[in-house]
Amino acid sequence: MYTFPTMKKLQITTPELKKMLEEGRKVVLLDVREAYEHEQSNIGGVPMPLNQLRRRFRELDADQEIVVYCTRGNRSAYAANFLAQRGFKKVRTLVGGLKDWPLQSAPVFDPKDPLR
Repeated sequence: MYTFPTMKKLQITTPELKKMLEEGRKVVLLDVREAYEHEQSNIGGVPMPLNQLRRRFRELDADQEIVVYCTRGNRSAYAANFLAQRGFKKVRTLVGGLKDWPLQSAPVFDPKDPLR
């Protein structure tokens, strides 16, 4: 029988994620927003809209550390729970989503930026 992890266990804050990235930790950033949202701005994540997650989650490595993000954190929380139920043990959701990212002085990448 599957035991649901507590949402607190699945959460990561912007400062925690920023620190992980600065330390060079290998983490997959999974953007579950719609394609047009990803094109507008992102933090370097792999685009996989939430409505495609059920059929595409096998493209992800269940052994890798994954941080799921969206705009406010609702879709990413659902996605992280979904992945955890399917055996992804190192999956977390970005608390507050991208709306909190700029407030924490972390860069948001413009996909059209040639320096990215």
